[in-house]
Amino acid sequence: MMNDRKPIISIEKVSKRFGAVRAVDEISLDIYEGDFFALLGPSGCGKTTLLRMLAGFEVPTSGVIKIDDADISAVPPNRRPVNMVFQSYAVFPHMSVADNVAYGLKVTGVPASEYKERVEEALELVKLGGYGTRMPDQLSGGQRQRVALARALVKRPRVLLLDEPLSALDAKLREAMQLELVRLQETVGITFVIVTHDQSEALSMANRIAVMKDGVVRQLAAPAELYEFPNCRFVADFIGKTNLFEGASVGATTGGLELDVGGLGRITVPADSAASVEGQAWIAVRPEKIRLTRDAPEGERIKMQGKIREIAYYGEASAVFVEDDENRRIMVNVQNEARSTEPHFRVGEQVWCSWAPRDTLLLND
Repeated sequence: MMNDRKPIISIEKVSKRFGAVRAVDEISLDIYEGDFFALLGPSGCGKTTLLRMLAGFEVPTSGVIKIDDADISAVPPNRRPVNMVFQSYAVFPHMSVADNVAYGLKVTGVPASEYKERVEEALELVKLGGYGTRMPDQLSGGQRQRVALARALVKRPRVLLLDEPLSALDAKLREAMQLELVRLQETVGITFVIVTHDQSEALSMANRIAVMKDGVVRQLAAPAELYEFPNCRFVADFIGKTNLFEGASVGATTGGLELDVGGLGRITVPADSAASVEGQAWIAVRPEKIRLTRDAPEGERIKMQGKIREIAYYGEASAVFVEDDENRRIMVNVQNEARSTEPHFRVGEQVWCSWAPRDTLLLND
């Protein structure tokens, strides 16, 4: 699909080496005006290094970084149209909330008559109106993070960079702040670029996600596309939960691609789900796409029989782990739809796992 929005950030063949280690390896991508863009990946994948190069705290070994078509690769941090919010909040403990937010404006010489009004606006944006006279030790962790956000936004940057900004918060507050950040981004209209290792955080907040591994972008797409149509085994396994099976390509048929898969036998993956593979192949299926039954499924559903080994109860759903005779394991999500303390399935039961062929992902690495 064509994208007619204007890139605000263009990253062109950017690499960063630390000695013999290549932390970022010739990455090229565009980030557009109004994006809530996530750099997602495991620790050590290069996402924070890339963010620090956008901020100006690291200089690329090679390649070009542009903001609004201007090469800013060698521009110092304080002269870039960006601001950054850190994981540690970095709120000054000896300053009031208002003084914390105003700090960047004061040091750049903004008149008091202007910065006071802008501070009030920024505090209202992050829902801290009336908190200006409080000290940081009078605030909760979530409120201190809001102060850090207000301090970054008050300078009206073109791009706001967020380095794991919610990782220090507890689970409930973290979920609430995810929604707040999305609301805030939509309100101010500034491009947000967030670094996170939390897949659910990226999926729930960003409109575009770059999944990174070993210094390269493995896939760049919208959240739903990443989840439903991962382009490789790493992305399928990293984004959400999935069941992976190893198999071999037999050849193309009128219905798609035929495969021999351990534990599943010979199956056919529809053509619109099939990657181009020869020889070894991997297939994947998401746990929520699988149906668990005591009777053998009818029709053309892909199926595996096994015994329930474990059940993990999560309230709204249970994760049921089924194992076949050759110790292949598959996880099934079962929604707890009825209000009952009695489980629908029990450990030790013989069951069938099945899913529609169209829900099968074919992965080529």
